[in-house]
Amino acid sequence: MAGFGNSSRRYPRSRGRTGSRSGPDSATLGIIGAICAVAGLFVLGIVLGPVAVVCGWLAMGRRWNSGSVPALIAVVLGAIVTVLSLIMLFGAASSGYGVF
Repeated sequence: MAGFGNSSRRYPRSRGRTGSRSGPDSATLGIIGAICAVAGLFVLGIVLGPVAVVCGWLAMGRRWNSGSVPALIAVVLGAIVTVLSLIMLFGAASSGYGVF
C-alpha cells in the first residue's frame, strides 16, 4: 500500500533535507558587517559599531573558528568603533573641552 501517502520518498526540497534558506548567508552578513564597521568610523559609530559586531558574529556562526575574514574584520572593527564612539560621547559630555 505504498500509494496512499506512506511512501518513504519526500519532496526533494523539503526543510529536513536542505535546511533553512530564508535568511542571508554568512558571506553576505560578513560583508554587511564590515561595511557598517567602516562607515561607523565616520558617522553614527554608536549605532553602526554594535550592528557590525552582531552581523560579524552571526556571519561567523556564533563561533570564533569560522575562517571568514570579513566577519572577523566586522567584529573587531565594530568593537573598536563602539569603544571609540563611547569615549567621544562621554568626553563631550564632561565638563572639559573635549576628549582630552
